[in-house]
Amino acid sequence: MSLVKSISGIRGTIGGRVGEGLNPVDIVRFTAAYATQRRAALPNNNTIVVGRDARLSGQMVEQIVCGTLMGMGYDVVNIGLATTPTTELAVTGEKAAGGIILTASHNPKQWNALKLLNEQGEFLNDAEGKEVLAIAEREDFSFAEVDDLGHMTSKDYLPYHVEQVLKLKLVDVEAIRKRNFTVAIDCVNSVGGLAIPAILKAVGVKNIIELNCTPNGRFPHNPEPLPQHLTEISELLKSGKADVGFVVDPDVDRLAIICENGEMFGEEYTLVSVADYILRHTPGNTVSNMSSTRALSDVTRAHGGEYSASAVGEVNVVAEMKRVHAVIGGEGNGGVIYPECHYGRDALVGIALFLSHLAHLDMKVSELRRTLPDYCISKNRIDLTPDTNVDAILVRVKELYKNERVNDRDGVKIDFADGWVHLRKSNTEPIIRVYSEAATMEEANALAQKVMAVI
Repeated sequence: MSLVKSISGIRGTIGGRVGEGLNPVDIVRFTAAYATQRRAALPNNNTIVVGRDARLSGQMVEQIVCGTLMGMGYDVVNIGLATTPTTELAVTGEKAAGGIILTASHNPKQWNALKLLNEQGEFLNDAEGKEVLAIAEREDFSFAEVDDLGHMTSKDYLPYHVEQVLKLKLVDVEAIRKRNFTVAIDCVNSVGGLAIPAILKAVGVKNIIELNCTPNGRFPHNPEPLPQHLTEISELLKSGKADVGFVVDPDVDRLAIICENGEMFGEEYTLVSVADYILRHTPGNTVSNMSSTRALSDVTRAHGGEYSASAVGEVNVVAEMKRVHAVIGGEGNGGVIYPECHYGRDALVGIALFLSHLAHLDMKVSELRRTLPDYCISKNRIDLTPDTNVDAILVRVKELYKNERVNDRDGVKIDFADGWVHLRKSNTEPIIRVYSEAATMEEANALAQKVMAVI
């Protein structure tokens, strides 16, 4: 059993003893702690939104969370089966004090999580998250008396989400409709099975081939949208039956794209391609995290903008985007954040903008991919012993490479002329993650091995 407590929320495997897994007692404790933190932050706002993905434990967790919030005196707007970005938009749509998303994202079926949002529909910042954890540790909360109990209403926010995407000026429904795309989708039997067909139909796609679109939580393959898990849709594309394939994770904040020939577009390039489209029409700055491809920086500078790198984590990307007034940003795992809609990774926004870009260029997906800078990322790890002094290692690496461009905002990233290496301690495992990028995979591996050998 596992229970991982972090500033962005609580995740764990379902069941087990108290404190060892995500069980009803711990769900109540952390939900009550979150409600207490929100009450202190916004004492006059009495509404919290709850949405969930379709995983098997979702209904159980949903009922406990909603009941606890009502027990804390909050009115709950339960939007039921909903994507993470839909829930984020619902928070601002309801002018709520915050929201809880019940999803373990790309983790397997035994996992679930409580992802915690502020009143802007964005993840709690570091201070807010630590406060929730401290309240839960002390069990410093008090439940409402009978006359002060909250109430629950149920709403469907998917139509609102689709409406917000259609309002975006750079979503060109007419151009998409004229291209008459055939689109294949794999929604891993979660809420994408509801949301992705809805957005495709709304932007003018009539021909949709649906794989794994029944939102029953029975994942047909590993739910993380990585190439080794996407063989079914890849084979379908190879047969020539569709122009493009889209794959999402269970909560629909990550988007993977498959070319018309069955080849992977590359999860790093979801954001790069959408940014290229945005920057053609809206010059400005961009942001991604430090472990994302250099291609975004290249594309941004080609359009006359400035690129900034944030620490890893969506909350850090969003903070940096606000600081530099970025017009587009996100993460290299297929996460597109477009402020014109909202500050959250959103696969619906990503699909609508990508199809608009593809329609305007009048290209095949594989041809579009070849217009972008080409890099390869190698992902490695160093296993740690209990007595390993990670901070000392990172300080030493920084000293050894002081003549290169070094960024120590999140671990240590070394920018060489022909590539980069990023080392950071994992928050969930006793390892150092070592990501590297270069023009070829051989060169990327060589860069990583060079730094790992020093360590």
